[in-house]
Amino acid sequence: MEAGIVGLPNVGKSTLFNALTAAGALAANYPFATIEPNVGIVAVPDPRLGVIASHISTQKIIPASMRLVDIAGIVRGASVGEGLGNQFLSHIREVDAILHVVRCFDKGAGGEDITHVEGSVDPIRDIETIETELILADLQTVESALPKAERAARSKDPEAIVRLSVLQRIRPVLDEGRSARGVSFEKPEEQRALRSLGMLSAKRVLYIANVDEDDVRGEGKHASRVRERTAQEGMEVVPVCAKIEAELGELDEADQREMLESLGLAEPALHSVARAAYRLLGLQSYYTAGPKEVRAWPIPQGATAPQAAGVIHTDFERGFIRAEVYSVADLEKHKSEKAIREAGRLRVEGKSYVMQDGDVCHFLFNV
Repeated sequence: MEAGIVGLPNVGKSTLFNALTAAGALAANYPFATIEPNVGIVAVPDPRLGVIASHISTQKIIPASMRLVDIAGIVRGASVGEGLGNQFLSHIREVDAILHVVRCFDKGAGGEDITHVEGSVDPIRDIETIETELILADLQTVESALPKAERAARSKDPEAIVRLSVLQRIRPVLDEGRSARGVSFEKPEEQRALRSLGMLSAKRVLYIANVDEDDVRGEGKHASRVRERTAQEGMEVVPVCAKIEAELGELDEADQREMLESLGLAEPALHSVARAAYRLLGLQSYYTAGPKEVRAWPIPQGATAPQAAGVIHTDFERGFIRAEVYSVADLEKHKSEKAIREAGRLRVEGKSYVMQDGDVCHFLFNV
């Protein structure tokens, strides 16, 4: 599972990407500083790992991670090829969710002007520009796919009939300038058909408001407008000052704590971004714990115990027998796995068990 960072040029996407992934130097201040999408791995901050390690002695702690793609800036007209738009839109098609960075700052960190492709700072206009390009690209996809789907449906093939139905339901929504996210598909076969179409505007979105250094909580006029807009859509927004986050990433732990305290922040904003992106991708964590490592493993919400075991190794899923499971809360209360077992809190779960966020597991398997 991976998320793509999108936005107009010069909104701070690459600065944010570099801060999240510690990928290197900041991007140049001009459109299309990133032509090919950069891919990085982002660790997901998780205090439960520290709780587990405080009770189970271990050599190392490994957090869950996810893939993040930095996609070059999209401009108005991208859906018809403006600004290498076709190439960039194809990169968005390949990711599972979108992190939409919106410019909510007026000046650069040193007070310098940073060129905006539209000539002024207006986050709502910018959001609508990106959304419109995704909708127009989807409309082209639907119009191209419909004739073929109509021909295939005449054969009475069930999958072809479902695909045609999905296309017919999406088209009028896109024609009205609304995203495919507004169409609800409950049946699994409809959801599969929708995924096969690669609809850009159907992807889940997290908005990241890139704010001024004096507005780290996102309470200024620009970020407030974004928050109002996203609340109406049932979306989440995280305020971030990408410049500050980049500076924090260059400090050691003590200096970082001092800087955070001076800003009135409990943690870097990027921690909130990483956790929100993790949720956006529909992921949750379970843990394994032992003398060699305490580790968080990302799994899709709703995964069964054998599927979770398969994340460690395919043999674990193939030869799954059972899982021994307890919660982090159990470990906090009883202090050791031995005490958890003696208290009768260690559960034995079979193949049908649906994993819960925060489970600590031992898998038994035979291949």
